[in-house]
Amino acid sequence: MPFSFRVLSCAVLLVAILGLGQAALAKSATVQSPNGRFAIELTTGEGGRPTYRVLWRGGEIIKPSGLGFVLDGDNDWTRGFGPLTELNLSESNDTWKPVWGERSVIHDRYNGATVGYSREDGAAFRLEVRAYDEGVAFRYIIDKGPGGDTLHIASEHTEFQFTADHDVWAVTSAQGLYSKIKLSESRHNLERPCVLETAEGKVIAVAEAALVDYARMRVRRPDGSNTALVSRLHGPVVSKLPLTTPWRVVMAGDTAGELLENNHLILNLNAPSKISDTSWIKPGKVIRDVTLSTQGGIDCVDFAVEYGLEYIEFDAGWYGPQDREESDARTVSRRGLDLQKVLKYAKQHGIGVILYVNRRHLESQLDELLPVYKEWGIAGIKFGFVQHGSQKWTAWLHDAIRKCAEYGMIVDVHDEYRMTGVERTYPNFLTAEGIGGDETRPPHEQALANLFTRMIAGPADHTFCYYAGFVQDTSSHASQLAKSVCFFSPLQFLFWYDQPSQMSKDQELEFFTHLPVTWDELKVLESKIGTYATIARRSGKNWFVGSFNAVQSRDVKVSFDFLPNGKKYTAHIYSDDDSANTRTNVGIECREVTAGSVFETHLSKQGGVAIRLIPKY
Repeated sequence: MPFSFRVLSCAVLLVAILGLGQAALAKSATVQSPNGRFAIELTTGEGGRPTYRVLWRGGEIIKPSGLGFVLDGDNDWTRGFGPLTELNLSESNDTWKPVWGERSVIHDRYNGATVGYSREDGAAFRLEVRAYDEGVAFRYIIDKGPGGDTLHIASEHTEFQFTADHDVWAVTSAQGLYSKIKLSESRHNLERPCVLETAEGKVIAVAEAALVDYARMRVRRPDGSNTALVSRLHGPVVSKLPLTTPWRVVMAGDTAGELLENNHLILNLNAPSKISDTSWIKPGKVIRDVTLSTQGGIDCVDFAVEYGLEYIEFDAGWYGPQDREESDARTVSRRGLDLQKVLKYAKQHGIGVILYVNRRHLESQLDELLPVYKEWGIAGIKFGFVQHGSQKWTAWLHDAIRKCAEYGMIVDVHDEYRMTGVERTYPNFLTAEGIGGDETRPPHEQALANLFTRMIAGPADHTFCYYAGFVQDTSSHASQLAKSVCFFSPLQFLFWYDQPSQMSKDQELEFFTHLPVTWDELKVLESKIGTYATIARRSGKNWFVGSFNAVQSRDVKVSFDFLPNGKKYTAHIYSDDDSANTRTNVGIECREVTAGSVFETHLSKQGGVAIRLIPKY
């Protein structure tokens, strides 16, 4: 008969006992989150298939779904297992402070359990599960394999059986174009986080956390099912035992914004910082020098000083053609670029210099580059076109980030890589691309798809292109200001194509001057994937709000009820204004607001508004 008890102060575990031996054998085990919102149930299903299911607010969002692997030589570890064993319980109710982030304090609160699955031929693994108030997560732990101390995983077969043919925001590459389709229409491997919308408007996400030395997981609809996704590893995994896999994560919320507000769950599933002294890690705003010249670099330094930026960056070409193995990233081969002169000038003005290095030269020269760059006084490296997905290149990348930390280098990883929370462990890893940023000219529909899917994974280098000519074709300048609030990155490239000599001194650039890149608090006020967003972020006592729109024009109401009661603020409002006699058509107004105030405006289908809120004393 069922037996239930309360674990410590808040965990709820329900266990159906079958018998007793050296270890209790359980038919099923259910772990609830501290507030009871989420629950994960573990059991052994038909044919001895290790199985889990997920409940949210008492309703099923993941039906009984299979677990397991196929090992090298078609050794099937998905069936034939007996009842659950080795029931160990855990819980957390801690807080921690990130070196940088979207919030100054993170609550790590969950109830957990570890259960064992085994069968008579010796096949065995443990499943560690955690139920958070923000979602559930589980990972496999394998202590021994069929032979020796090395395990060869050919494929992982983790299922996500949904309750209906939901809409899915499908994208097949990290920087690809999203399309909203029925799950039954999906034909390809989908990038994670994979976000689905139910007919009732609820939102579910499948994600991955703590990917360090394992093949990347994507998900694919299996043949014969219209309502499921199954894990698809980029390639095989070969590991010394014991092996602990990355976490598989399921989140759910009433709105897309709720998932974005809860994206710290991914960080909680990663190890704490391994960098003892993090004082040298400096987030900041960046301008890229597009001229690759001495004067261009000096101009960018002057611009950074004038507008409150912290870094300049030299991109591909400073050491030779990036696609040629014979190029040497230890030397400057660009004619007209005296890098040492720029570095000296930048240091005198308190501006850091970041260098782009293509993966070819990172792979072959990293151990030689780091001491050279340290001697030069380089602040960080932007990794270009890294190889990704396989276990080999996943492990290489994170080892490279660790090595950069040893030399005091911040890191920005570009192109197809997406974060899984490892930036908590190595906070010198400030940002990554893995997004179709502004250099790809995304219409607002794509930007708003990225915001509520990709951004669950962590920071994204959106490569803003403020003065680029195409901005007016796909966006607006007020929208660019708004997106700099909405898209979080502690290394924020604000001027990707822009040269200081060609930029006008528009007054709205003061918004970028005052804009923080790390925050104390995040609130998503409005959210609809691919359609609209309004996001408020706090830094100290100041608040910044960004709102932008897609699909069709609409009236927007921004309530300032997140402000403290009884306090007055000055709202600096930057909006699209065709009557503004400037190159960018951004109008600026100031007004006094309180927690009871509401700001109303009308946004075009590619419009936006940005607001800076400063307390009045």
